[in-house]
Amino acid sequence: MNNHPRKERTFVIIKPDGIQRSLTGEIISRFERVGLKTVGMKMIMATEDQCWKHYNKDDEWFQSKGENAVANREKLGLPVEKEAIEYGRDIIGVVVKYMVASPVIVMALEGNEACTVVKKLVGGTEPATADIGTIRGDFTIDSYQITDVDGRAVRNLVHCSDNPEEADYEIGLWFDKSELIDYRLVQEAMLYDVNLDGIME
Repeated sequence: MNNHPRKERTFVIIKPDGIQRSLTGEIISRFERVGLKTVGMKMIMATEDQCWKHYNKDDEWFQSKGENAVANREKLGLPVEKEAIEYGRDIIGVVVKYMVASPVIVMALEGNEACTVVKKLVGGTEPATADIGTIRGDFTIDSYQITDVDGRAVRNLVHCSDNPEEADYEIGLWFDKSELIDYRLVQEAMLYDVNLDGIME
């Protein structure tokens, strides 16, 4: 495998709300315009098993997030009816329910600092506080508060990998190697070639 920085890959899911609100073209164009290359893309119906493997959380994570959920419920005056760890499991449970409700588009993107660049374009996890100019900040208004009240997943349009190691795991989970295509884009010469003297005739 080529370890050149321009070959870094990241993984993206356009979630059910992105599909159902007809935002796929707008979302994909954000990645393309910055110079990232799509090396794998397909529309699928995700399974519950795929989603649980994708989120890949342990009891420590469930406990920590569950304690936050309990604190939020107490702040909102909502009843606390179970152990914190169960509220933590519910976080992934409602996300899985959301992810299998509609088709999704899964993508493998390639380019220099691909993970960092995509995270910057996507914006913070909570749409209500995501920066203007990001996908989540520009196209949706969901918040943790309303999702806590309604007991559902935050609808934030896109999942993206946090780092290259996570991306490798997620790409391997959602794509067969045969579905990832190595090819060259003309624009890569301008983005990456060291010597640009071949541009002029």
